[in-house]
Amino acid sequence: MGDEPYYIDKISDYIEQNVLDEAERGFNQVVMYGRDVTIDEIVSSAKRFPMMAEYQVLIVKEAQDLSRSIEKLLSYVENIQPTTVLVINYKYKKLDKRKKLYKAIEKVGLIYESKKMYDNEVSEWIRRVLSGMQYKIEPKAALMLVDFLGTDLSKISNELNKLTTILPVETIISPIHIEENIGISKDFNNFELRKAVGEKQIVKANRIINYFIENPKNNPLVMTIALLNSFFTQLLIYHGLPTKDKATVARRLGINIYFVGDYVTAARNYPMRKVSQIIAFLREADVKSKGVGANQTQGDILKELLFKIMH
Repeated sequence: MGDEPYYIDKISDYIEQNVLDEAERGFNQVVMYGRDVTIDEIVSSAKRFPMMAEYQVLIVKEAQDLSRSIEKLLSYVENIQPTTVLVINYKYKKLDKRKKLYKAIEKVGLIYESKKMYDNEVSEWIRRVLSGMQYKIEPKAALMLVDFLGTDLSKISNELNKLTTILPVETIISPIHIEENIGISKDFNNFELRKAVGEKQIVKANRIINYFIENPKNNPLVMTIALLNSFFTQLLIYHGLPTKDKATVARRLGINIYFVGDYVTAARNYPMRKVSQIIAFLREADVKSKGVGANQTQGDILKELLFKIMH
């Protein structure tokens, strides 16, 4: 259960492919979908005995569609069929831990809660996944993927699979590899905009936002505002740190030590009072981008925001 569907699918797929052998699956493996079945139908199937196998596997996908009746599963959980492996995929929601069903499942089975990752955790996740596949990735390349794809692990995993299919094992994946194989510009992306803003490179920053305005589909304003807000919020924390050695800064800001220099530079260019003002500008732009209190194009909102930040 939980907000991150990636691991829910991975665990379910593993069970589907590995508990029974190919010959046993025909009679003993059933996949149901929450929108198409009732709890009574699930229980009825779960109580069957396996045919010429030690277990039967019953997988209920999209079980969140049964959220209004899921508690009815309690009677089965209190009297399970030990030869049935029952898998409930409860995406984007969580069972109420105070209710009897959750407590009953904990006694006889296993509950895995798949939590959404924070932005600053995804780069490290990318590094770990690639390391397991015998690849490495440059910090900037990982950040480009996060900036472009957000925290959707399924989308990121698909792009990593694409890269590892194309590139030889032990490749160190660089921004150029990302640009050539995924289509994210290594020069015109939110990472480069953030860096240009932090360094107060006005010409470069304007060149990047003009590219964003010409390619709005790949560079949505809401994403740019969110990432700039994250950067300046971290910068506010940086200003308040009593100790500013690289290891402490990286740990407190939740960033790769490779990027600490960007915050040192930005802190020189934007004192704490200015950072607080910028965060207010970002909130204002976020409201405008949603059509509240302004009759401006997305491009005009972005241009106005950049001007206010850098002057």
